[in-house]
Amino acid sequence: MPKAYVFTAHGGPEVEAFLDVAKPEPGPGQLLVAVRAAGVNPVDWKLRAGKRRPGQAPLSGHEVLGSEIAGVVERVGPGVTGFAAGDSVFGNPVTGGYAEFTLLPADIAAHKPDALSYPEAAVLPVAAATAYDGLRQLDLPAGATLLITGAGGGVGVAAAQMARHFGLRVVGTASAGKKEFVESLGAVHVPPGPRLAERVLEAAPDHRVDAVFDLVGGADLVEVAELLTDRGKLITAAAKETVAELGGAPVARARTSAVLDEVALLAAAGVLRPHVTATYPLDRADEALRAVESGHARGKVVIEVSGEAAT
Repeated sequence: MPKAYVFTAHGGPEVEAFLDVAKPEPGPGQLLVAVRAAGVNPVDWKLRAGKRRPGQAPLSGHEVLGSEIAGVVERVGPGVTGFAAGDSVFGNPVTGGYAEFTLLPADIAAHKPDALSYPEAAVLPVAAATAYDGLRQLDLPAGATLLITGAGGGVGVAAAQMARHFGLRVVGTASAGKKEFVESLGAVHVPPGPRLAERVLEAAPDHRVDAVFDLVGGADLVEVAELLTDRGKLITAAAKETVAELGGAPVARARTSAVLDEVALLAAAGVLRPHVTATYPLDRADEALRAVESGHARGKVVIEVSGEAAT
């Protein structure tokens, strides 16, 4: 039977386990995909910890971890058009990504460009698509200055690169150890800590900030919000309730194939470098998730699944 890495209850790492699972059957509008690579994201351990998405079904038995993958279509479900067995695809699975097989909804899946490897494509659906959606939501003119808090993580890295491509000036907060990395993205680096807003203004071009793309929440979000005269230019992917109190908004996710196609084109053109910084085989999925859960991962972590997935 196919292998998968799952959680069996809500809690810490102790509720995770490797299991043999049945190969899923594609329903209407779905693709059965043999997974080649799965991105690892903070949302994975947060769901395991019990931070469920609104409207998400309660946990029953076990749930496969993982929210983004790239792989090869093995079979298409009823009503699917535009995809066929043998196609290389990527997207957000509905049956988890840390597995040898998963299901992708065809309407939020996209074809993998030949220029991208499976690990590179696998890290686009969550971080890069979130970054793209956020930048389109802010709709800033070229020359505007964008502050990204948490610029060294997956979403921040993608947002900084795309913002620079769109003609924006970028200031990014990240730990001192990520200074060189953040600067390599074309951003001005500012470490977190006391007097954050003041130090951001000192570092920012023309000593102003036109928008904030927050990825950390907490006290940093509250402080940097004071830099904006227009709170409509304050968005977050980390603290929905706090940003609402501050007059901003959460990132409005589109979750469409069209967005995945756009970020894939940017990646294939070299505008967006996926920055896969660590890879683990499926049988070390626990280590991959710990690397992300520690909060110190730089760029993107990927689980690579054998090309000879179990049948």
